[in-house]
Amino acid sequence: MGQMILQVRDLVMRLRSGGRDVTILDGVSLDVTARETVAVTGPSGSGKSTLLGLIAGLDRPTAGSIVLDGVEITNLDENRLARLRRDRVGFVFQSYHLIPTLTALENVAMPLELAGRPRRLERARELLDAVGLVDRADHYPSQLSGGEQQRVAIARALALRPPLVLADEPTGNLDSATGAQIIELLLSLNREHGSTLVLVTHDEALAGRGQRVVALRDGRVVAGG
Repeated sequence: MGQMILQVRDLVMRLRSGGRDVTILDGVSLDVTARETVAVTGPSGSGKSTLLGLIAGLDRPTAGSIVLDGVEITNLDENRLARLRRDRVGFVFQSYHLIPTLTALENVAMPLELAGRPRRLERARELLDAVGLVDRADHYPSQLSGGEQQRVAIARALALRPPLVLADEPTGNLDSATGAQIIELLLSLNREHGSTLVLVTHDEALAGRGQRVVALRDGRVVAGG
């Protein structure tokens, strides 16, 4: 086994809904080693996206612990959490989350700018080249197809070379041919960068491309944990 990049222990997430507690995650444990590609699958409502959001530090669990790259994140203050997210985690969403008023190049350069990196536009151009979109650098998101927007989002997620890349239904809004291309791209860039990929998907074919499939049902790990 390589070095552990992610250790999730007994994770519980409850939310209040309609005056009662609803348990979304019910004691989830998961280990992911560096450079591994893990697909998290399960029916709608099984807690997949909630799990990913907790790993990304976008939300805090009701109970349990998450150790990301050696740091226990569940009790970090907002500033340290934001720094950790910026430096260690790349996130690819289903709906791209690009900034509409920025060009493709500027969207990719954004994390580099926030982190105060030199040669930002140069580096952003290299990243766009890596996802095959250097000729669309000056286009705005509205001028790009869904598949192109997702490629820009992937370039942005990888801009700071984060050790962990999280992707939440990254092909959810794309047709299957485009979706397949996006997954190929994610997997190959991940190998190139030596990063770890945790991917949430309900697409079985897609999940099969990962090295390991973790299945969730009713907030529990039922396979592959």
